[in-house]
Amino acid sequence: MEEKRSGEFVGAFPSYGYIKSPEDNHKLIIDKESAEIVRKIFEWKVNEGLGNLSICHRLNDMGVLNPTGYKKKKLNQNYNNSGIMQEDYSWCPSTVRNILKNDIYIGNVTQGKRRVKSYKVHKIEQVPEDEWITVENMHEPIVDKELFEKAQELRKIDTRIQDNGTLTMWAGILRCSDCGRAMHKKYCKNKSGTVYEYYICGTYRKKSNKLCTKHTIKAQELENAVLEIAKMHIELLVDTEKLLEQINKSNTKKLANENIENIKKAKEKEMEKLNNLKRFLYEDWKNEHITKEEYLEYKQKYEQDIEKIKGIIVNLDKQKEKQEEIVNVNNLWIERFKAYKNITKLDRDIITELIDYIEVHENKKITIHFKFMDELDKILDYIDNEKVSVSKVV
Repeated sequence: MEEKRSGEFVGAFPSYGYIKSPEDNHKLIIDKESAEIVRKIFEWKVNEGLGNLSICHRLNDMGVLNPTGYKKKKLNQNYNNSGIMQEDYSWCPSTVRNILKNDIYIGNVTQGKRRVKSYKVHKIEQVPEDEWITVENMHEPIVDKELFEKAQELRKIDTRIQDNGTLTMWAGILRCSDCGRAMHKKYCKNKSGTVYEYYICGTYRKKSNKLCTKHTIKAQELENAVLEIAKMHIELLVDTEKLLEQINKSNTKKLANENIENIKKAKEKEMEKLNNLKRFLYEDWKNEHITKEEYLEYKQKYEQDIEKIKGIIVNLDKQKEKQEEIVNVNNLWIERFKAYKNITKLDRDIITELIDYIEVHENKKITIHFKFMDELDKILDYIDNEKVSVSKVV
């Protein structure tokens, strides 16, 4: 117990990504090859928004051994996992999920998660999380805390499960448009005896019908609507990408940048002229060519004009920077949406990769908040702005 409280690693096998230090069996060091896979899993989850199943597909397509296979074949450890079939070293969603929630990857050592029930009953039982022993900063982290925390936020979306233990397609995605609470799944039988699935506001169902209304929607109606809207959204992205490509191939971007640079140079010359006038103004006052009151009045006007020009130059730089940012944007997210161009049916992975959340309104209408909408808005603004003269900034 003392070893656990001091943060010393006391397990037989370290988590995937680490090995025991040759100098100290209770100290963990990074295993470069497997640690790189761990980093990729976190980056794919956070930066690309991949679902656990999609991450598994990518790793399996790459031919990466799962943690059990890696420990046995690469590290030559006598490691066995009862959940792994003989010589089946492919990745599964639960393995990815366990990696994403393991705080060992930010340098923590958390132990005491399981224990023997008693000296009489040699049965292993799970220990409540508030009784776990965690010691921070015990070894070199594989991912930084910011990336880890973002992964935890995304992971929360995938933690709501049905009574039968399988993940619901809409878990963590549906919200009541009025109270913001999660929608709850229910079943109902119609007059013909057919059982159908529907969703209802969690506040209405769990708290009070005075706090919110039902906001009910049938699961099949929801799926049909989301599928059609998703198709339209994907088509919009494809058309937007084509417009962006046309702008980049044309001289529009070049002319716009040249226009910005020409205006900027003209403004810089104007500012230089005002600074010279301001300097000469001081000499005129000292030589008594103008009064002190005139000096102060002109000085204030020149300084105001100079500050105004500085602001214009800053705005021009920002506009050019924004144009470059949009033009050179990494369109990986567009490619992900395009991959589903011909979808005919929704599943959990498609929903979590494309959609942030969905608001369900009382009239059975829905509002879908797609991922990467900020990036899309920037591109659309850029395309619109290309039709307007840059001189309007001034």
